[in-house]
Amino acid sequence: MQRIKIDLPQKFLFSTEISVRVYDVNFAGHLSNDSILSMVHEARILFLKNWGYSEVDTEGAGIIMFDAAIQYKSQGYHGDVLVFDVTVDNFIKTGCDFFFKITNKSNGKEIARAKTGIAFFDYEVNKLISVPEKFKSLIESLKK
Repeated sequence: MQRIKIDLPQKFLFSTEISVRVYDVNFAGHLSNDSILSMVHEARILFLKNWGYSEVDTEGAGIIMFDAAIQYKSQGYHGDVLVFDVTVDNFIKTGCDFFFKITNKSNGKEIARAKTGIAFFDYEVNKLISVPEKFKSLIESLKK
């Protein structure tokens, strides 16, 4: 019974591949739930890096994750290459959502969907700040 349902946006802005490593596999022999979140973090970093950003400098702002949801669809195994399609949506004053569609590269089977809410953060004064307008404009222009 699925309790979380993540509706994915129609257009993804970035794609990357991440292999399932031996330490990503749990005692049952399949991709562990905690490793999915770690891989989502890696995909988000690569997404940001693609446009010259980082988690500590996105148009001068840092980012901080305030929530995460994962909807598991099928199992992954050691050696699988997973494709992470990434996009950004749902802007609010201080943040937005990153969406991830995770599929097995060899057979196209969907492994999981994930959504992470992030807020923009000034680490020097330790408080939330508004979404940098240049970042929001870039995302909106890529979605057209």
